[in-house]
Amino acid sequence: MPDPDFELYDNVGRDADQIAAARYGIATDRDLLRWAKRDAEPFLGEHPLPDTPLPGPDLAPYHDALAAAETPAQASAVTQHLLDAAQPMLQALSDYLLAAARWRGQNRGAEPQSPPKMLMAAASRSLDVLAIAHRADLAILRTAYDPAPASKARANDPASTAPTLPPAPPHAPPTGPAPGR
Repeated sequence: MPDPDFELYDNVGRDADQIAAARYGIATDRDLLRWAKRDAEPFLGEHPLPDTPLPGPDLAPYHDALAAAETPAQASAVTQHLLDAAQPMLQALSDYLLAAARWRGQNRGAEPQSPPKMLMAAASRSLDVLAIAHRADLAILRTAYDPAPASKARANDPASTAPTLPPAPPHAPPTGPAPGR
C-alpha cells in the first residue's frame, strides 16, 4: 500500500535544499537570507552599502608576464608580485571576518563548531591562500636552484645508485634498545 503522505510528483520543481527543509520542517537557506534581507531593509536605508561587487584586480598583466616567463625565476617574480598585490585585499577580508566573529562578544566562550568560531577559521583561512601559494613558489625555486642532495649526487655521478646517509656526529648516543632490556 502506498504511503498516504507521499505524492508521486510532490518534489517536482524543488531543489535539494527545499526538499530537505520540507522533510525536516526547517527553513531553507534562501528563506533565511530573504527574511534577513527584509528585516534589515530599514537598517540598510540608514547605512547604505554599495550594490556593486568589489572591484576585481586586472590580472591580464600577470597572465601575460607568466605566459612570457621562460625560467622558474621569472615565473616566481610574477607570482610574488601578484601575491604582494593581493595581500592587502585578503588581509582586509580576514579583518572583516574576524570583526564579524567578535561582533557583540559572541565569540567569548563559543563552542568550537559555533558560527563565531567558524568565522574566525574563515578569517584565518582566507590568508592561507597567500601562504600556500608562497610555499609552492618556494618549492619550485628550490627544485631549480637547490635540488636535494640525492639529485646533486646523481647529476655529478651518473653511476651512483642510491643516496647515502651522512656519517653520525661524533659522540652520538648509541642506537637500539636500552641496555638491560
